[in-house]
Amino acid sequence: MFYTIDILGTIAFAISGVLVAMNKKMDLFGILIIAFVTAVGGGTLRDVLIGQTPVSWMKDMTFTYVILGSTVFAVIARNKINYLRTSLFLFDTIGIGLYTVVGVEKGLSADLHPIICIALGTISACFGGVIRDILGNEIPVIFRKEIYATACILGGLSYFLIRKLPIESDFVFMISGAVVILVRLLAVKFKIALPNIYRA
Repeated sequence: MFYTIDILGTIAFAISGVLVAMNKKMDLFGILIIAFVTAVGGGTLRDVLIGQTPVSWMKDMTFTYVILGSTVFAVIARNKINYLRTSLFLFDTIGIGLYTVVGVEKGLSADLHPIICIALGTISACFGGVIRDILGNEIPVIFRKEIYATACILGGLSYFLIRKLPIESDFVFMISGAVVILVRLLAVKFKIALPNIYRA
């Protein structure tokens, strides 16, 4: 289940990277690079921080094949997913939900404190998107007032609360990931944002 979630998160983030690159009218090489760094950027930073090297995607070629396949799919099906703003938001939201859970679990496997595990989950979920946005000449979403990293933190907290209940670990993964996705969707739908400290 853990491995499947990691793969699904990779697919979601790779596609979101492709959508950004196509929106910026990059060439095929640029599209592939953006897809790659979006998919593995956060996980790479997470693995380096916990001293797990070589990082996971270097030890398992499945991730590289998945990114390549997702990139080809997104480019070929670009007319089907041409509503870039909506599609990017959807795939990005799914990605942060899945990667938050992966990061938390990685922290637990390294015997880290729950707070550090939540931080690792947030890093896993957010920093691929940070790199993507920087390369696309955008201010990263995490640095704006939108509910983004906050959703990851809430999902990480819910993970530790839910795992105290007598339910299977697979359901803990799914529910806590769904919390991230739901919080992000509701925040955007109802325009919920962090307070703005700057005066108009």
